[in-house]
Amino acid sequence: MTASWLEPVLLSLRLASVTTVILLVLCVPLGWILTRTRGKWRPFVEAFLTLPLVLPPTVLGFYLLLLLGPEGPFAPLRLVFSFWGLVVGSVIFSLPFVLRPVQSAFEAISPSLLDSAASLGAGPWQRFTRLAIPLAQRGIFSAAILGFAHTLGEFGVVLMVGGNIAGKTRVLSVAIFDAVERLDFATAHWLSFGLLGFSFAILLVLSWLNERGGVS
Repeated sequence: MTASWLEPVLLSLRLASVTTVILLVLCVPLGWILTRTRGKWRPFVEAFLTLPLVLPPTVLGFYLLLLLGPEGPFAPLRLVFSFWGLVVGSVIFSLPFVLRPVQSAFEAISPSLLDSAASLGAGPWQRFTRLAIPLAQRGIFSAAILGFAHTLGEFGVVLMVGGNIAGKTRVLSVAIFDAVERLDFATAHWLSFGLLGFSFAILLVLSWLNERGGVS
């Protein structure tokens, strides 16, 4: 494998890092709100947010392409075939993979513990930042790992939204596809093997956290 293939690896790591940070900022408060809410609208919101779990990536990518493309409402942002377009697609597609573990971690916290904190004068913000987040930190960490790994292996959404532009949108999964199309099986093998090893390591870490009670 030549040094030129270091480029998609680094781009994928950058994309996964940025996406994971954004997802944590969104999913930690959102997971807490969903956990503490019992309204009739909650099942609909949860179903909408977790839709990418069952929706084919190409379908999601197609509608994102319509929204972000030249004829879409977000055309002035020029996100199609750009790194930040990949970020938008990755955040939407990986959101349930971060939200679900975070929400489960919050749901595992004893309500009586939160009620005791409230009786001692702790407000909603204090209960969230000083009690809930520390108690759910392992679940949040697991969610971050899962979101990072899932983003790193994305293909359908990133290909639809970003295409295959070297140095700009050619991430690791697209580089593997491109290598196979060119019948460069040696490069495809090494890139795939590296991604396989990384994915296996992620599953080991998640299993270890689960054994220690980090994942509900």
